[in-house]
Amino acid sequence: MVDLVARAPEAAAPSRVRSVATFIGPAFVVAVAYVDPGNFATNMAGGAGYGYLLLWVIVSASLMAMFVQYLSAKLGIVTGRSLPAQCREHCPRPVTGMLWVQAELVTMATDLAEFVGAAVALNLLFGIPLMPAACISAFVSFAILLLQPTRRRRFESVIIGLLAVVLIGFLYQVLRLGPLTGAGAGLVPGFDGTDSVLLAAGMLGATVMPHVIYLHSALNKRQEPSAVPRALRTTRLDISVALGLAGLVNISMLVVAASALHGTGLPSDSLEDMHGGLGATLGTGAALAFALALLASGLAASSVGTYSGQIVMDGFLRRRIPLALRRLVTMAPALLILAAGVDPTRALVLSQVVLSFGIPFALVPLVWLTRRRDVMGRFANRPMTTMCGVAVATVISALNVFLLVRTFLA
Repeated sequence: MVDLVARAPEAAAPSRVRSVATFIGPAFVVAVAYVDPGNFATNMAGGAGYGYLLLWVIVSASLMAMFVQYLSAKLGIVTGRSLPAQCREHCPRPVTGMLWVQAELVTMATDLAEFVGAAVALNLLFGIPLMPAACISAFVSFAILLLQPTRRRRFESVIIGLLAVVLIGFLYQVLRLGPLTGAGAGLVPGFDGTDSVLLAAGMLGATVMPHVIYLHSALNKRQEPSAVPRALRTTRLDISVALGLAGLVNISMLVVAASALHGTGLPSDSLEDMHGGLGATLGTGAALAFALALLASGLAASSVGTYSGQIVMDGFLRRRIPLALRRLVTMAPALLILAAGVDPTRALVLSQVVLSFGIPFALVPLVWLTRRRDVMGRFANRPMTTMCGVAVATVISALNVFLLVRTFLA
């Protein structure tokens, strides 16, 4: 009997490890969306054009993302239902319909960035024309997505592996830079004309991604009230690590472009230009790392984007369509843009601006729902948490209004 009692803590340890492991992974799936090809376009364009000026935008957006994703995960853990499903239950039908339409547009803008980015990467690596490259990207991302319904852990492992490729690629480029000087000045908020505001809005849209605000709430299973505190603690760890790494990648993108391309006179208007510029300043290894990271980012983020679309439709409308059909529908705008000869990098930046305008439509309902005791019980937001959520939504909305005024009325 004494021996059994002595062994009880040892037996409990693996159980605690399994409990923690249950909540590790969803944030890494979400984190992929924070380092998608749209981030490449906006962050590197910001660094190449303005040096370290907009570094503060990435840091601020990364902190906002952690806060927002935690609220989304908490909603799923406490209620067991996704944000779209909760909106359907608690919002009037016209509002629900409006939210669904804008969420679908956001998903299409997301897919535009993923497909264009992966297609450009295949073109850079193997010389494949953009249209066939986009079709190859669609096929591979769909194959990854097929793992999700029956092999969720394997799906998460593949996504985490692709995220690691992106991280290693930019770590290599940063190491090639040598000592950095002047980066600290980029932590002081400021702009330099309308174009810098446009890029800032794009960075924000590429970092605080509305479609994964919907998704994260669906990736966490409902917990019994007694288990919720531990689940929330573990989820905070998951989010801090995953989105912390994503934030470092985003910072690295801007730092690499600012150090290697800003002020050099090299063209930096497109991803192809950036690839060539990195090769000229940092060597062929850096250019190869950039292209491989871009490809991994596009493939992973495209799979996650399509999965988010399923969650959106299922929650708002209680309807599902086959993944293959959704894949075809959401990739259509990207293929049309490539077929029309639109500059891929410009399309990527504008897609991120669209995402930025979609953030309040996901964030406002999230804050509203997580503050309600009839939805969250004793786990409803504290007043300070709600105030932070309102502040984030206000900042994002104000930036978007300022962008509109400066762009169309200046």
